[in-house]
Amino acid sequence: MPTRLVILLLLLLLPLLLFCHSASANWWLLGMQGASPNSPGLTLHHKENCHRLDYLVERQQQLCGLSNKILAAISTGARLGIEECQHQFRMSRWNCSTFGNTTSVFGEVLSVKSRETAFVYAISSAGVAYAVTRACSRGELTECNCDNRVHLRKPRKNWQWGGCSEDIHYGEKFSRDFVDAKENPETAEGLMNLHNNEAGRRLIRSQMQRVCKCHGMSGSCSVRACWRKLPPFRAIGDAINSRFEGASFVKMVEKRRRRVKKLRAAIRDLKQPNRTELVYMEESPDYCERNETLGVLGTRGRLCNRGSFGLDGCRLLCCGRGYQTRVREVEEKCKCRFVWCCNVVCELCHYKKEEHVCN
Repeated sequence: MPTRLVILLLLLLLPLLLFCHSASANWWLLGMQGASPNSPGLTLHHKENCHRLDYLVERQQQLCGLSNKILAAISTGARLGIEECQHQFRMSRWNCSTFGNTTSVFGEVLSVKSRETAFVYAISSAGVAYAVTRACSRGELTECNCDNRVHLRKPRKNWQWGGCSEDIHYGEKFSRDFVDAKENPETAEGLMNLHNNEAGRRLIRSQMQRVCKCHGMSGSCSVRACWRKLPPFRAIGDAINSRFEGASFVKMVEKRRRRVKKLRAAIRDLKQPNRTELVYMEESPDYCERNETLGVLGTRGRLCNRGSFGLDGCRLLCCGRGYQTRVREVEEKCKCRFVWCCNVVCELCHYKKEEHVCN
């Protein structure tokens, strides 16, 4: 009888377990797998291809099917976000590890509503907005073009609007429609993710650059034509990372009259976060030791900087466990010289390199 009861319970729980597994999959997988705009599956049957991506929710599949180039832009955005996350955290205890053998790209570490989770959502949302905006200005997407709204702004003296301003407004709108589609604003997790998604997008807009080109007789530069341009994505990553340590600790509250759920500062004396600040609801897990459940690799075996007092220093990165020093032979090109015409000739130099590894 107990055995039959266990089997019955397993049968009842199986659909739920399958749903949870599917729910852990996310559009970030596009950044791991990539999507070539020239592949037959995307060029000829892009709508069917999008509907086969079962880790996308229905609205994401619809947007993916708009054209044969949009999936490539989304994939580029996801990859930008992942790579920038790994750059910004390369010397931290959690180095934004990804896993290629699972549907959960970052493991289960994002199930914790931490500062790290806030950063991942912000940089990913920004990545999609950035990639779509850039694809628009290059003429790769038929749904958008240059941003002509800037011409409505009154320019300052000695310059005027011209050229092709990159349409960050369309990129933001698309990212909002695509990335936010899977979030439930009725839950604390959904509200937190939506806030951080929007913070990432708004930080791009605040980093837009004005680029000008001179016009005039004999190089006089009597008139300058200017347009708005995206900065390097590294600048976006730096801007989001600058808000990482100062992220706001929040909680979900419900207004009784309107029954609207919102985020508020968890501690009364703290100020309410604005729309470009990151927010989190739970303290970060311990990234020092390996945690198979969360997909945390720990810091054992990581290279550290013995002379640094920062996050990359052996004292902090090794979590007080100490470190070992090893010396290895390194071979590199050196004493390079230019030989007319047109070669660079180098010698091979051998030297010993000292490395420090966390215990």
